[in-house]
Amino acid sequence: MSLASTVPAAPGVYVGAANVIAAVMLLIEFGMLRQALARDQVRLYAAQSALISVLAVVIAADRNLPDLYVLAALSAGLKVVAVPLVLRRLLPATADEEEAAGVAGSQTVSPATAVLAGIVLAAFGFFSFGGLHVHGRAAPATALAIAAAMMLVAFGLMIVRRDVASQAIGFLALENSISLAALVVAAGLPLILETAFLFDLLVAIVVFGMLIRAHHARAESLSTADLTRLQG
Repeated sequence: MSLASTVPAAPGVYVGAANVIAAVMLLIEFGMLRQALARDQVRLYAAQSALISVLAVVIAADRNLPDLYVLAALSAGLKVVAVPLVLRRLLPATADEEEAAGVAGSQTVSPATAVLAGIVLAAFGFFSFGGLHVHGRAAPATALAIAAAMMLVAFGLMIVRRDVASQAIGFLALENSISLAALVVAAGLPLILETAFLFDLLVAIVVFGMLIRAHHARAESLSTADLTRLQG
């Protein structure tokens, strides 16, 4: 047996880029858990969304899929520019001051505890999905397992934060993790189907925008802590 046959082949550019981008996106979600201010979370969401567009460009170049260039441009325009701009305009001027002073009571646990819980969720999702042994050139196993970890961390962000803005950002981060998995698994989907996911994102932004405005107008705060005392 020759030595060359025993050495595993090095991962290609696409597989390596997908894994690295997925890992950085997961680290950004941990940053969302750590940040106390909603505006900082919006900036991290924009950075995470930019990585989705970069991955789409890498896949388009590697697999010769011109439609993905259009998807990357649409995703960048919507997720990196439009959605963060809308979220910043929806946030009241006093929202960050309330969070910084601890008035809003946004965090149910300390940031360190939230990050530790996120690590546990990420590890559970990564190893559980990795145990399914989904692999292949079209579906890098590591990137898919990281996408599953990101979904659980996004759910954790929505649970540990008690303000409407952070919960909306957690939902958007969940959508990013699903987009990552979709790009890795089924990048060759028709463009009309891929843009349909972006339309769903627009609907979600409209709904969360109405919730943020209505809740702040009623409670003069973004905190949802008072909603736990409602009785049917």
